[in-house]
Amino acid sequence: MKAKYILLMILLSCKIATAQTKYPNVVVSTNYGDMTIMLYDETPRHAEYFLDLVKKGYFDGTLFQRVIKNFMIQGGAQDTRNAPPGARVGSGNTSMGIMPEFNEKYFHKKGVVSAPRRGDNENPNKKSDMSQFFIVHGRILTEGRLDSLEMAVNVPIKNAATRKYYIPFKGELAELKENDPQAFNARLDQILHQIDSAFNASPNKFFFNPAEKEAYSTIGGSRHLNMEYTAYGEVIEGLDVIDKIANLEVDRNDRPRKDAKMIRVYIKD
Repeated sequence: MKAKYILLMILLSCKIATAQTKYPNVVVSTNYGDMTIMLYDETPRHAEYFLDLVKKGYFDGTLFQRVIKNFMIQGGAQDTRNAPPGARVGSGNTSMGIMPEFNEKYFHKKGVVSAPRRGDNENPNKKSDMSQFFIVHGRILTEGRLDSLEMAVNVPIKNAATRKYYIPFKGELAELKENDPQAFNARLDQILHQIDSAFNASPNKFFFNPAEKEAYSTIGGSRHLNMEYTAYGEVIEGLDVIDKIANLEVDRNDRPRKDAKMIRVYIKD
C-alpha cells in the first residue's frame, strides 16, 4: 500500500511539472473560494493581455455577472464593480478587442478560460473581447452520446459518397453477381474503396480525439465553443469553485441573485 502511495505521488508530481508554462499562474480569489489559472504558451497575445490586466488590478472587485449552469461562468466587466442588486450589467468593450488565436490542441473542457466576443455579424474576424473572460462549466457527455455526435456529422457524408459511387452502379453489380461472382467482388471492392476515399478526403468529417473523449466523458465541457472562441488557459486548482458559482440562482439576465465576486485577481508567487 505504501509503495502504491509513493508511486501515485511521483506520478502526480510529474503531471504537475509537465503542466508548467512560461507564464506565471494567476489566482482568482472569490467569495466562494480560489481558482488557480494556468495560461497557455500557444496563445501569447491573450495570455500577455490578460496578465497585463491582472497586474493593473483590472478585475479586482468585479463580478461573475453571467452564469449559465452546465455552460459557463463569465465575469470581469467593469460595470459590475459595486453594481446594485438586480442591475443589468456585463457590457463589453470593443476597444479591447484582439485577433483570435484558435488552437485545435485546446478545447473547451470544464475549467478552460476563454475570451468572449461579439457575434459574427458585427465581428466577422471573431475578435476576442479581453475586457472580460469566461470559465467553462459544461456538461458531461456519455461515450454513447459522443459516438452519436460523431455519427450525426459523418453518416450524411458517407451517405452522399454512397449515392455517388454505389447507387448508379447497382444494376451493373446485380448483373455481375448473377453471372461473374469473382468480377462482382472485385468491382464491389473498388466501389467501397471509392466511398471510403471520398469520406476520408472530406474536410467536414468529424471525430473526437482521445483527450476530448476523456475530458467530455469525465469532467464535461462545452464543445460547440471550439474554434469559435479563443481558449487561452485553464483552471488547475479550484474546479469546485466553478460548480459553486454555476449552481447559484440567477435572474432573467443570468446574473446571480447573490453576487459571485472576484475579491482579488493576482499573479501567484
